[in-house]
Amino acid sequence: MAKYYFQNSIYILLFVVLFNNSSYGQVNTTSQKETTNASKPVPEIIGTPPPVSDPGPFNDPGFVSQYIRSIFQDSKGNFWFGPAGHSVVKYDVKTLRYYNEPEFFGTDNVVYGSNISVHAIAEDKKGNIWFGTNYGAVTYDGKTFRRYTEKNGLNNIYVGRKSILADKSGNIWIGTGGGVFRYNPLADSAGGKCFSLFNLIPSVHIKDIMEDNAGNIWFATAEKGVFRYDPRKPDGTAIKNISENEGLGDNYAGGMIQDESGNFWFTIKDGICRYDGKTFTNITTKDGIGGTEIWGIYLEKSGIIWITARGSTTRYDPSISISNLKAFTVFTIADGINCCVQSMYQDRAGNMWWGTGQGLYRFDGKRFYQVRQKGPW
Repeated sequence: MAKYYFQNSIYILLFVVLFNNSSYGQVNTTSQKETTNASKPVPEIIGTPPPVSDPGPFNDPGFVSQYIRSIFQDSKGNFWFGPAGHSVVKYDVKTLRYYNEPEFFGTDNVVYGSNISVHAIAEDKKGNIWFGTNYGAVTYDGKTFRRYTEKNGLNNIYVGRKSILADKSGNIWIGTGGGVFRYNPLADSAGGKCFSLFNLIPSVHIKDIMEDNAGNIWFATAEKGVFRYDPRKPDGTAIKNISENEGLGDNYAGGMIQDESGNFWFTIKDGICRYDGKTFTNITTKDGIGGTEIWGIYLEKSGIIWITARGSTTRYDPSISISNLKAFTVFTIADGINCCVQSMYQDRAGNMWWGTGQGLYRFDGKRFYQVRQKGPW
């Protein structure tokens, strides 16, 4: 568990008072010289940050954003954050740039205000950044943003969390509340409808899209488990559905990862499910995962698996038997992390980032600390 050290009893008393009188818990605001680059400058703030919708002792205008739905680092090293109630934020060390709605969505007389949410971010082979929102997909070519909606073939414009994939072959996949769509760049260049429904799977609510080590594309759904698509096979045999009937712990699959050993891990409502290609192993809150209503899963490069849930975040070491309590470390608001984790991401330097309902966080291996507009970055 994360530990906090205070220099005198006054700080201890302050911690107790704040914790007992706030539902937000303790946030570590001590110096992070051991884990952050002290030479990084305070970035210039450009644009207007989204307002804090839920004021509290640790929710203030200094947040990067109160809610952060998605995090991504592009090939140039820039960070992109998808806040709720705003379009998108770019951090390039020198600046923290908040793009407004007309810049992001265009000036087509559409105003969404606080309803905007950027759920997914990806980069294609040409360096274009793709954003999945609850109002369609958006691309950024380094200069301008362009939006795709029904007129471009997206019959459903609600793009789910982690539901944009730029695969190794260059294909762009968009998962929505009404199925999966593929992008056709030639049709786009010709001015036609450039998205078409991928009709080999049902028009279901897509929760995640992933490409495995063998080049298969996986789709996690809210009601029919997961689908695996093998693009090397003819259409009649290219799709395999894995659901409760095959051994998956639930027909609701919210997220997916594949580890270095080739095992697949899926989130289900009360835990996670490991699939080794033949057998399924369900790991639930009864085994040591903290919280209820499992939300997300993320694989660190080290092999550690992070699991987010309502009420807590769990660090799981799959190299340790689940019968050993040391396999699970459960973090709650008392450890500095807000209970409502919206997104997780590991950058190219190996740092873990967390988007929560209480702003942006980093993890130094023992404790969580908050990253605000002025840092520590």
